[in-house]
This record gives sequence, C-alpha cells and structure tokens, in this order.
Amino acid sequence: MAKRPVPKYDFKAFGAAIKAAREGRKESRKKVGDEMFISPRYLANIENKGQHPSLQIFLS
Repeated sequence: MAKRPVPKYDFKAFGAAIKAAREGRKESRKKVGDEMFISPRYLANIENKGQHPSLQIFLS
C-alpha cells in the first residue's frame, strides 16, 4: 500500500521571522545562539536556508 503524500512545511518564513526579530532587537547570532544553547551556524541555517529546526528549538 502506498503512503499518502504529505506536503512538507516550508520553514523559510519561520526563519525570516526569527531573523527580523533578532535584528530588530539588535542582537547577534552568537548571543541568541548562546541563550538557546545552539550554535550560531545552526541559527544562521534556520534563518537563511529555512532548515527544519529541531522540535526543542521550534517550541522555544
């Protein structure tokens, strides 16, 4: 039996919203990453490439 096709959610808008909020508060990726216990590179991938965040980050 074939699986039902499920459209994948595009996280680019989510990443853009994070970036806009971070820049609006004039905070660096390093500072935000340190507060969330993630690397600045991981945060950059979420913001710029729409990388799917982990569930823990998504709910933070």
